[in-house]
Amino acid sequence: MNKKKLISVIIPIFNEEKNIALISSEIKTVFSKLNYDYEIIMVNDGSLDGSILEIKKIAQNNPKIKGIDFSRNFGKEVATSAGCHVAQGDAAITMDADLQHPPKLIPELIKKWEAGAEMVYTVRKESKGASFFKKTTSCLYWWLLGKISSVQSEAHSTDFRLLDKKVLKEFKNFPERGRIFRGIIDWMGFKRDRLEFVAPERKNGVATYSYKGLFALAINSLTAFSLLPLKIAGYLGVLITFFSGILIIIMFTTRWFFNPATFSSLSFVVVSNVALNGIVLMSLGFIALYIARIHDEVVNRPLYIIRDKINFKK
Repeated sequence: MNKKKLISVIIPIFNEEKNIALISSEIKTVFSKLNYDYEIIMVNDGSLDGSILEIKKIAQNNPKIKGIDFSRNFGKEVATSAGCHVAQGDAAITMDADLQHPPKLIPELIKKWEAGAEMVYTVRKESKGASFFKKTTSCLYWWLLGKISSVQSEAHSTDFRLLDKKVLKEFKNFPERGRIFRGIIDWMGFKRDRLEFVAPERKNGVATYSYKGLFALAINSLTAFSLLPLKIAGYLGVLITFFSGILIIIMFTTRWFFNPATFSSLSFVVVSNVALNGIVLMSLGFIALYIARIHDEVVNRPLYIIRDKINFKK
């Protein structure tokens, strides 16, 4: 008798107390109709509610549910990575706990994997309940990322993905701390396939990513996979210097050969200072982003700290 293939389902958890039992039940129902074994790895990312208690509660009655409890909040990207580090499956599926990544699509992900895809990613066609502002900023983010990133990611692709064990094995070798999970996966390549879906509204609670957090994620994405911001600083410096130089020449020519009263001495000082300050400030701003990333990497702290593991073999 052939042993069933194991699928690891990885779910980062932050203040999802009311959704934990619901999503684990739906995943269990899905796999009851499939000829696969499964494990659910829930990574508690420093939740402030009773999420870890809920994970321990349902794990007592189901050894397939495993938990990782972080010592504090390290972020969704790190929590997802931690789940990948301990996954033992022939493939792993990463998804959110809010049920906006529908578990009913798991059979379709597995089908594409069995057909030869080593990574199956999902693309969100629509997100029900999302505000006009969030939809607009999301489109702007994907447009900008597509223009400047050295890694091609399809617009509106999500962290709801299936990864073959060979992808997981290579992923474990990535040491960076300022990480974007889907960006790293896209950078790795492998045989890929896609699946479109419509994201339903959240079942319970509110989205844990604030606009401030989303903005930070966007900046991290742009600096992690593109050198263009640094190049922009150089391009702007050249342009500002060029045009301000032409303006100063015009001002000098006008003052000396036509009308000395057209431009005052103060105007020369102002134009020169504006040009130089603009170059310096923009260059320093972009360079600071990259220096911050370098600092995070060379400090070489652990990516995360685990307080406790649930249902893992000692």
